[in-house]
Amino acid sequence: MAREGKLRLRTLEEVVLLPRRSTLTAELERALAAASLLHGVRSDLAPVPVRPTATISETGAYRYRKRDPIDLRVSRVGGRATLGFLHELGHLLDHQIHYDRKSRAWASAVHPAFAGWRGAAASLERRVIDGGQGRQRYFQSAHERWARCYAQTVLLRSGDPRLERQLEKLQRGNDPHVWPAEQFEPVAVEVERVFERLGLTQLTLPLAA
Repeated sequence: MAREGKLRLRTLEEVVLLPRRSTLTAELERALAAASLLHGVRSDLAPVPVRPTATISETGAYRYRKRDPIDLRVSRVGGRATLGFLHELGHLLDHQIHYDRKSRAWASAVHPAFAGWRGAAASLERRVIDGGQGRQRYFQSAHERWARCYAQTVLLRSGDPRLERQLEKLQRGNDPHVWPAEQFEPVAVEVERVFERLGLTQLTLPLAA
C-alpha cells in the first residue's frame, strides 16, 4: 500500500476506498458514515480499498504486510456485511495507530490510549464461538476483542435506526460477536475515549483521573 503526503488527520472517507459498483456499496457507505461520526485517523496512507468477496467461511478480512495495509475484504454472503466491514475497519485502525516491528503488537494490546478500554473490556462476558482451541484463543485476543468492541460501538452510537436495529437483532439472537446492551455501555464509552485521547475526535468526554 502506497503512502502519500504528510502524516495528518484525515476523515475515514479519505482513508478507505469503497467499491463504486457493488451490491454492498450503499450498505458500506452507511456504515462508514456512522464510523466517521466518532473519529478520523492520522494517516499518510493512500486510500485502502474495500473488496467485496463471495466467501462463506468468514464475513471479512483485513490483509496487511508488516505495517502497511493491503485491503479490507467483506463478504456479500450471509447478510453480515455491515458488521464484517466495521470489524475489519477496527483492525485497520488498531494496526495503523500502533505497530511494533519487533513484537508485532498492535495498539489494542500495548498503547497507553487503549488502557481504559483494556480494563473495561476485561470485565465483559467471555463469548465463545464454534471451533477448536486455536480459534478460541484468537477470538479472545486483544486485537480481536477490540475489533468486536469497535464495531458494536459504531452501531450503538450511529444514531441510524437501521444500524441500531441490526445491533438489536444480533443481541436478541445472542450472537457471540456482540455483548448485551447493559453490559456493553461502559465499554462503548471507553472506545470513544480512546479516540479522544488520540486527538482523533471532536467529542468532549469526561476523562478519568
